[in-house]
Amino acid sequence: MRTTTGWRATGPMTLRRTSLERRDLRPDDIAVQVDYCGVCHSDLHALHDHGQHPKAPLVPGHEFTGVVTGTGSEVTAFSVGDPVAVGNIVDSCGVCAMCEVGQENFCQSFPTLTYGGTDRQDGSITLGGYSREYVVRDTFAYPLPSNLDPASAAPLMCAGVTVWEPLRSLGVGPGSRVAVAGLGGLGHLAVKMAVALGATTTVISRTRDKRDDARRLGAHDLIDSTDTQQTAAARDTFDVVIDTISAPHDLAPYLKMVAMDGTLSLVGYLGPVTVEAMDLLVGRKKLSSAGSGGRRATAEMLRFCADNGIAADIEVLPSSQVDTALDRLRRNDVRYRFVLDMSDLD
Repeated sequence: MRTTTGWRATGPMTLRRTSLERRDLRPDDIAVQVDYCGVCHSDLHALHDHGQHPKAPLVPGHEFTGVVTGTGSEVTAFSVGDPVAVGNIVDSCGVCAMCEVGQENFCQSFPTLTYGGTDRQDGSITLGGYSREYVVRDTFAYPLPSNLDPASAAPLMCAGVTVWEPLRSLGVGPGSRVAVAGLGGLGHLAVKMAVALGATTTVISRTRDKRDDARRLGAHDLIDSTDTQQTAAARDTFDVVIDTISAPHDLAPYLKMVAMDGTLSLVGYLGPVTVEAMDLLVGRKKLSSAGSGGRRATAEMLRFCADNGIAADIEVLPSSQVDTALDRLRRNDVRYRFVLDMSDLD
């Protein structure tokens, strides 16, 4: 076994620096020195759930960048010293219908998650990127383009690909009218990507003071979701609404802003929702969702971001301040993604 250092959950919303074990390299594995790891809302949920029902070891973190420090005997795509990025999926069955079309994120036997997943070979629980080293199958690591900053690229591997997937699958491009509901970790990247794809892009937010931020990110307008006149004026306007709001909320106001034959795509809150059929019927509107991305889409997303200068707006903290990052994230006190610098684990 390989030994590294990381932040492991010891109770409700409590992490402690400790020694961790990684598997010895399999023939198709690479070892990655984790340099930067994003802090995701999923980490908050996992820590909360772990505090309620601690069943297995938990080390969060599923969007990170780093450098290859070792390769298995059959690895040809990477060499020691290569910069790489890893997202929230580290394996899949590879043979089901979803995997065969490059949608490993929808693997019918469920993909192996970067943390809290079950290794498909030895049954161990995967431990995430809040650590100095990670061992991963080479096909689930991605070359990090040289013109992407490693720190601000880390959130692309979860937040970025989560919004990229619906934008691409729904055909967003020049002439599209896109609205992004919620301007947070996912939302600000959705705005950047939609604008770069050529769409006329609007932000929907209850926070009026984000108007300047929305403009800076490339949005053409901001609709105050608490202003009934503004929301009424936007009725039947948008071909695609990307809903990145992470808390439970009423979908009706957002469906009303979807144009005829348009789509509301939920990528923030993935719990139970209630929808009035008439809100879909009037205008033949569609309700969809998306989550993460397969290998093909993830690689495409990284190339697109490199070509268009897209990365996350981040605040970097040393990993020793992970509790601060989580507390502030819980209070939505970040614009727009925390990234942990893992070098203090040396």
